[in-house]
Amino acid sequence: MQFDEMGNREGKTLFLFPGTACDYQTNFGTVLDKLGEKYHLVCVNYDGFDGSGKTFSSVLEVTEKIERYIQENYGGKIDGAIGSSLGSTFVGQLIQRQNIHMDHGIFGSPDLDQSGKFSAWLQSKLVVPLLTSFTKSDKKKQKTREKLKNFFDMNDETADRFMACFEKFSPETIRNEYYTDLLTWLDDDIHVEHTKVHFIYANKMGEKYLKRYKKYFRDPEIREFDMQHEQWLFGQEKYAAPVLKAIDEFMETPV
Repeated sequence: MQFDEMGNREGKTLFLFPGTACDYQTNFGTVLDKLGEKYHLVCVNYDGFDGSGKTFSSVLEVTEKIERYIQENYGGKIDGAIGSSLGSTFVGQLIQRQNIHMDHGIFGSPDLDQSGKFSAWLQSKLVVPLLTSFTKSDKKKQKTREKLKNFFDMNDETADRFMACFEKFSPETIRNEYYTDLLTWLDDDIHVEHTKVHFIYANKMGEKYLKRYKKYFRDPEIREFDMQHEQWLFGQEKYAAPVLKAIDEFMETPV
């Protein structure tokens, strides 16, 4: 596990949890400087994504390591955390388990998929080979690059950065991350006193995700944005600026 601390050491503490098959440098690379102007950032790379040579084991084991770090370094309490996509599972588990306390849990347009073992196994058998095949030839690299640029409105630099993630992490690590995420369930109607839950809702994902957010958490604050999944992280100021403004407002909400 890797915990890199940066940004404004006098500001509120904000943990950043990256999404599927990503390290924080790729996932949050376009907004780290901006977030760091105001917040004391703790940027997390999970086992298998931290350069240690270890393999990602399970979402719950990684959650336990995050809890220990917060207990040992922050007295068990932090100001906030942002989870990008799958990274939101860690935000949800930290809130639900109540082994540490966070004032603000910010969910970055997650799908919050959950399933049984057979379905998780089948999905991982289908999805992981697809993710790890994107960069196996120059032709596939070029095709993937153009799809990322066209669908997410990425610039060249950001598209190249995300493509590099698909080939630098082991298939086993990506498979374990994807598979155990599906098996890591959230309760319905989660509510923890003095914790505010906030969702960045990318409306182009579809309303079924909006229903999930309301199902798993009691009275979450949901901000809707006209964008694709996590598009605010892909290098375009027109998407990033309003979301960064919302994060500032989330973090200032009384708990």
